[in-house]
Amino acid sequence: MIKNFLRDETGLELSEYAVAAALVAIAVVAAFTLLGKNIGVKIDELAKTINP
Repeated sequence: MIKNFLRDETGLELSEYAVAAALVAIAVVAAFTLLGKNIGVKIDELAKTINP
Protein backbone atom coordinates (compact mmCIF):
# COMPACT_ATOMS: atom_id res chain seq x y z
CA MET A 1 0.00 0.00 0.00
CA ILE A 2 2.82 2.43 0.84
CA LYS A 3 4.65 1.55 -2.38
CA ASN A 4 1.50 2.25 -4.38
CA PHE A 5 1.10 5.59 -2.61
CA LEU A 6 4.68 6.63 -3.39
CA ARG A 7 4.33 5.60 -7.04
CA ASP A 8 1.03 7.41 -7.50
CA GLU A 9 1.57 10.31 -9.92
CA THR A 10 -1.97 11.60 -10.04
CA GLY A 11 -1.20 14.42 -7.60
CA LEU A 12 -0.56 18.04 -8.31
CA GLU A 13 2.20 19.07 -10.64
CA LEU A 14 4.81 21.67 -9.79
CA SER A 15 3.04 24.39 -11.75
CA GLU A 16 -0.17 23.80 -9.82
CA TYR A 17 1.73 24.06 -6.54
CA ALA A 18 3.25 27.33 -7.74
CA VAL A 19 -0.17 28.76 -8.58
CA ALA A 20 -1.56 27.68 -5.21
CA ALA A 21 1.42 29.19 -3.39
CA ALA A 22 1.03 32.46 -5.30
CA LEU A 23 -2.65 32.68 -4.40
CA VAL A 24 -1.88 32.04 -0.74
CA ALA A 25 0.86 34.67 -0.79
CA ILE A 26 -1.48 37.25 -2.33
CA ALA A 27 -4.12 36.51 0.29
CA VAL A 28 -1.58 36.85 3.12
CA VAL A 29 -0.26 40.16 1.80
CA ALA A 30 -3.79 41.51 1.43
CA ALA A 31 -4.75 40.40 4.93
CA PHE A 32 -1.66 41.93 6.53
CA THR A 33 -2.12 45.16 4.60
CA LEU A 34 -5.70 45.51 5.74
CA LEU A 35 -4.81 44.50 9.30
CA GLY A 36 -1.92 46.97 9.38
CA LYS A 37 -4.13 49.85 8.30
CA ASN A 38 -6.76 48.99 10.91
CA ILE A 39 -4.15 48.75 13.65
CA GLY A 40 -2.74 52.13 12.60
CA VAL A 41 -6.19 53.71 12.88
CA LYS A 42 -6.71 52.25 16.37
CA ILE A 43 -3.30 53.47 17.54
CA ASP A 44 -4.10 56.97 16.27
CA GLU A 45 -7.43 56.91 18.11
CA LEU A 46 -5.71 55.84 21.34
CA ALA A 47 -3.05 58.53 20.95
CA LYS A 48 -5.72 61.20 20.52
CA THR A 49 -7.53 59.91 23.61
CA ILE A 50 -4.37 59.98 25.70
CA ASN A 51 -3.16 63.36 24.40
CA PRO A 52 -6.27 65.47 23.79
